[in-house]
Amino acid sequence: MPELTVVVEQCLAPVPGGTGRYAWEITAALSEVRPPGWRVRTVSAWHRDLAPASVPGADGPHRLPAGRRVLNRLWEKGLPPWVSGSSVHATTPLAPGRRKPLVVTVHDAVPWTHPETLTPRGVAWHKVMVNRAMTRADAVVVPSTAVADDLAGLFPAASDRLHVIGHGVTALEPPADAVARRARWNLPERYVLTVATLEPRKGLDVLIRALALPAACGAKLVVVGPTGWGGIDLPAVAAAAELPPDRWQALGRIDDVDLAAVLDGAGLLAAPSRAEGFGLPVLEAMAAGVPVICSDAPALVEVTGGAAVVVRRDDPAALADAISGVLGDRVAATELAAKGRSRAAAFSWAAAARAVWDLHAGANSVAPAPVDRAGSRQDVISLGRERPTSRSPRDHHHEVTTTPQSADPNQRRRFQ
Repeated sequence: MPELTVVVEQCLAPVPGGTGRYAWEITAALSEVRPPGWRVRTVSAWHRDLAPASVPGADGPHRLPAGRRVLNRLWEKGLPPWVSGSSVHATTPLAPGRRKPLVVTVHDAVPWTHPETLTPRGVAWHKVMVNRAMTRADAVVVPSTAVADDLAGLFPAASDRLHVIGHGVTALEPPADAVARRARWNLPERYVLTVATLEPRKGLDVLIRALALPAACGAKLVVVGPTGWGGIDLPAVAAAAELPPDRWQALGRIDDVDLAAVLDGAGLLAAPSRAEGFGLPVLEAMAAGVPVICSDAPALVEVTGGAAVVVRRDDPAALADAISGVLGDRVAATELAAKGRSRAAAFSWAAAARAVWDLHAGANSVAPAPVDRAGSRQDVISLGRERPTSRSPRDHHHEVTTTPQSADPNQRRRFQ
């Protein structure tokens, strides 16, 4: 039986972020829509607790004989452990050095376009791994044409192997006790919400400075997401901007049920990122009927497709004006929310997975979701003509097959 092996290590990262969400969701969808006769198995580095990477319908995760840091270094150098399977999909640039056919998902070109928003080690590692994917993988999946354009400019010889496959969107229905959940956090009746890992690239400093301006009309801020790198000290940033402590609060990392409750009470979602490859929180907010304000980062403009208010990056005054405009005009906010729901409805994990399967199976690409910058409905762009063909499995040596208990089929995890 042919077997697709998926690398799900990002689900087990200390801060999984949006790429961890992608790894889990796309693997679940690949399992759900797999072609007849195929099976899906997953692999990760050696961890004691594999539960966050357990995906319904997939066999695994199987532990590789190396911890996370060691596996990163080994694969950076193109060394074992290798990965078995008829075809391999790496859900991030962390991919085995010797494996054919291989498809790799590259989420952004930030190491080249905005290196100052990453650690020096992160920049160096990603450049090595993305370069290898662009030169050796049979196909490279990117989530937006913005990323495809960046990578095609950096690796013109590999542009024919780039395939734009937009992400899906996770349904986040508010729970019956949504009001009670918000009350436990003492959230205000209406607020500006932002969902992001706390790191320089997300532009939270710009959002806080915007809310401190008189134009923001006293709007309150709720921040959801774990601490990342860069020493983002929200109390210090708020104090420097003179945003009073009673005007903002941080909830940290929360699960999907709580996130649905928080989204349900938000007046808008703000995404002031300096750079993105896609922007899952923006899509999730639109699907939940929450008006969105985002920066003019190309991927965000592309994904929102005219269904969000777009402001210049690093411009607190423009952001403050946009916030007051949405919160102060219920009719405009309702129209914006309706546009967002319509836009988000065009994205699905199942369709994205079918397009990924086409790459692995060697069939023609199928369009999973619209991602054009102008916002019109169109097929996902496939820039390449080459497709990997089915081949016999490689050696199974160096791979350990210890697996955890099966995941709950209804399980959904929060990786933001």
